[in-house]
Amino acid sequence: MAEGFLKQEAGLEVYSAGTKPKAHIDQNAVIVMKEIGIDISRQRTNEVSDFLEDSFDFVITVCDDARESCPIFSGKVDKKLHFGFIDPAGKELAIFRKVRDEIDRQMQRFIDSYQLVKKSEL
Repeated sequence: MAEGFLKQEAGLEVYSAGTKPKAHIDQNAVIVMKEIGIDISRQRTNEVSDFLEDSFDFVITVCDDARESCPIFSGKVDKKLHFGFIDPAGKELAIFRKVRDEIDRQMQRFIDSYQLVKKSEL
């Protein structure tokens, strides 16, 4: 969901990766993002090890498990940030909506804090 917000709101080049990626995006995530006009149905989560040698402006972890098990990046990383959200996987839509809204607020703060250009301002 964070990838969807960052692509939609700031037009950033975003790569989503997990320490234990699932084969498919949880359909509840697709549903709740579609409710606010963001289509994440084509997004895929890669294995974080695929990116360890790459360089990034930001590496952002979004759940505590990922923060604790995230490997060290050997490529250049300007900033490493952590935003802790509960993992809504396997929970009802109401929990997905709550997490979606928390992610939305945090991604807006992130965009504003680093003065990233919002897509609406281009």
